Amino acid sequence: MKNNSVDIISLGCSKNLVDSELLMRQFAANGYRVFPDPETTSGNIVVINTCGFINDAKEESIQTILRFAEARKARKIKKLFVMGCLSERYLNELIELIPEVDQFYGKFNWKQLLSDLGKSYYPEFSNERLLSTPAHYAYVKIAEGCNRTCSYCSIPLITGKYQSRRMEDIEAEVKQLVNQGVKEFQLIAQDLTYYGKDIYRKFNLAELVEKISDIAGVEWIRLHYAYPAQFPMDLLPVMRDRHNICKYLDIALQHSSDLILKKMRRNITKVETVELLQKIREEVPGIHLRTTLMVGYPDETDEDFEDLLRFVEEMRFERLGAFAYSEEEDTYSAIHYKDNVENSVKQQRLDRLMSVQEKIASEINEKKVGQTLKVMIDREETDFYIGRTEYDSPEVDPEVLVDKQKKLATGTFYPIKITGIQTFDLVGTI
Repeated sequence: MKNNSVDIISLGCSKNLVDSELLMRQFAANGYRVFPDPETTSGNIVVINTCGFINDAKEESIQTILRFAEARKARKIKKLFVMGCLSERYLNELIELIPEVDQFYGKFNWKQLLSDLGKSYYPEFSNERLLSTPAHYAYVKIAEGCNRTCSYCSIPLITGKYQSRRMEDIEAEVKQLVNQGVKEFQLIAQDLTYYGKDIYRKFNLAELVEKISDIAGVEWIRLHYAYPAQFPMDLLPVMRDRHNICKYLDIALQHSSDLILKKMRRNITKVETVELLQKIREEVPGIHLRTTLMVGYPDETDEDFEDLLRFVEEMRFERLGAFAYSEEEDTYSAIHYKDNVENSVKQQRLDRLMSVQEKIASEINEKKVGQTLKVMIDREETDFYIGRTEYDSPEVDPEVLVDKQKKLATGTFYPIKITGIQTFDLVGTI
């Protein structure tokens, strides 16, 4: 156990990761040695940044806290702090359940943690982070909160109303990261497409992306997560015409059945969804679409699910993730609907959906064999270098396995000829 050192455990989404990295920079400014997500406990202080979105994520957060609470009781660490979405939502319950934690903080008051340790918050470093990602890419959070009213989602209950960051602050952060050697930027928010409406009185994502694209040293920009209703169509020509904006869009659709979409309060129909997807593909040739779908929503019938399967087969998403409905307390769904689809049925539907998508992904990958693609090398493993194309976001998307015929440098782009596939992943050579 090292004195004057801190372990930061970051759970959940990349938006949480950004908060952890901001806190890490402040700890470093106060003279601490910082260890992000260590394999074993390294510091005498542990901070856990929790997720509170769905049951599995909440369970992981609680189990992680309990594990370090045991270490605190055994005096293997001196201080244990918990922050993030779980403690934002369940503060009083957690205080009673796990008294070994020295202090709980929510999602937005983590700066208080520093003063509780007798340390300072340095506003001059407010846009600076210690990256826990590889040095060549970073996540940039452009907003907090959400103004959508999806019936199943607890995020607005945790994060509150949408709050866009000022463009000049985002630009300053990107420039700072470029100076650190970052080349690839994942723009993130609970809803990218609402950006600017609260402070500029109009949807301003296209203008923001243009400004970031103009910054020297920005090689790739990738967009997570778009909302289909009120989609800002002026974004599409910007994506088409700017060479450093990846032809990639993460747009969560959740379902295709009009009945389920209405119950989900998604404010869009199936016909409107199909028209939007067709327009996106028409305006940005070659774009790869990532979506997220949900099965087992209350009252989802076999007919609703078959509609979803046909939708996936027709739309042929390049990237797709899916999950089973999980009832979240205090949401509209939990209050007004009964979680009446059996868990076994949810799992069967999930398995069928992903089986269909696996076939589609394999067919799309087959068409890349013989092409030469620009690939960013992320890391070196025993048998391959591991990289990604502009169509692949870190952690969630397929990778490119590059043979070791030549020495390659991580964090560098190379032209890679695709020679084969492994279902979701590509295989290639320089």
